[in-house]
Amino acid sequence: MGKLLERLKDPARSGAYRVTHDAEVLDAVREGALTAQPVSLKGALTKAELMERIAGALKFPDWFGGNWDALEDCLTETRGYLLIRDFEGLAADDLGVLLDVLAAVAEYWSERGEPFFAVFVDPQRKLRARELFREA
Repeated sequence: MGKLLERLKDPARSGAYRVTHDAEVLDAVREGALTAQPVSLKGALTKAELMERIAGALKFPDWFGGNWDALEDCLTETRGYLLIRDFEGLAADDLGVLLDVLAAVAEYWSERGEPFFAVFVDPQRKLRARELFREA
């Protein structure tokens, strides 16, 4: 098992991260027989559109209210790995709150001994999130 796969299976390492490309993450997920949920935020310029994209990608229940608290509630029902792409058009404030929500959800799952990773594909390295791994 590679170091990245070990990291992805470690609940203590749960969190929101960034990578410049997703090839290594997808390889590790396949190697470990894990499931990564792809979430494209392409075209999402508002909070409502952001919520709509996430709810659709993760098949949230009808009661999802489209607000930050409802997002956190639904994500505490969603274990595993999110691979988030095409977020560049989002307002900085919405992106910041999204990162905070994902960090809280990661902490929730970590405390329960389950890994939760939200990995942003960020080729330009603009996102204020830790790198998932050091790239060569």
